[in-house]
Amino acid sequence: MSTDLGVNEHHQNQVINYMRFARYQRAQKLREVDACFEDLKDSRLTDETFTIDEVTDMLNDLLGVVRGEVELELLNSAHTNVLLMRQMFLQAEKWHLKLQADISELENRDLLEKIKEFEEREFAGAKRDTEFIPKKLEPVNETGGTALLHMKIEELEGENENLKQRLCKFDKDFAAMIASQGDLTSELARAKGEQRINAGEGEAIGALRKRMSGLESEIETERQRGKESVESAGKDLASAKHELLRIREMLEMAEKELEKKVSQTTPFKNLKTMLQKKNEQMKDLRKRLAKYETLEDE
Repeated sequence: MSTDLGVNEHHQNQVINYMRFARYQRAQKLREVDACFEDLKDSRLTDETFTIDEVTDMLNDLLGVVRGEVELELLNSAHTNVLLMRQMFLQAEKWHLKLQADISELENRDLLEKIKEFEEREFAGAKRDTEFIPKKLEPVNETGGTALLHMKIEELEGENENLKQRLCKFDKDFAAMIASQGDLTSELARAKGEQRINAGEGEAIGALRKRMSGLESEIETERQRGKESVESAGKDLASAKHELLRIREMLEMAEKELEKKVSQTTPFKNLKTMLQKKNEQMKDLRKRLAKYETLEDE
């Protein structure tokens, strides 16, 4: 049968019980806030006049106290809701159910207004500080259909466990088969690798031998070329020496011929005559000078 909240009667009664608990907690917290103001009145408002600074200090102190009380109440309310959700989840998990909450619906103003109206109707005329008597959740009925349902669940759990064991065994066998196949594959790859390596080594050795033979031929060719180059260079050196001697001889002959030609020219003869005259004059002057020196000594 549908109720005002859209749930069955049992669940609506649980909601009402929680509302009664919340109203009781709210009334207690409002009393504490009222006590904060009363304490301020009794302890601070003793004079007839106050300065602005004194009023500011009193309001700041009051703000701190009230803020702490409100924050504590909000934290307590949030933690209380978590405990309530935990109880519901534990009961659901016992029946292998998974509950899910739509957090966005917690800010649905229409639903919040409906719940407010429901609370006002339900607690109309009741005092805010009505004593709250905590009650535990009723135990789940274990008779009739419930017992059969439990038996079916246990049977399904047993089958599920058997399937898990069979699946685990199959996984182990499959893993062993994969490991064995991997070993065979590794062995085959290793054998192929060794065969490929042996063939590759033979080809590499043959190539090295060909390369070595080619290098030896090249070395012999270069050696022969070097020998021929040395012989040719020796011949060229001998020819160059002979040519140098011939050129030197020609140069000496040319110098002698040039000297001969120069000595036979008129200017050269005149110069030679002049030099001879000068030499004779020098000899004459030396003789005269020697006579003067002899007279001075005497």
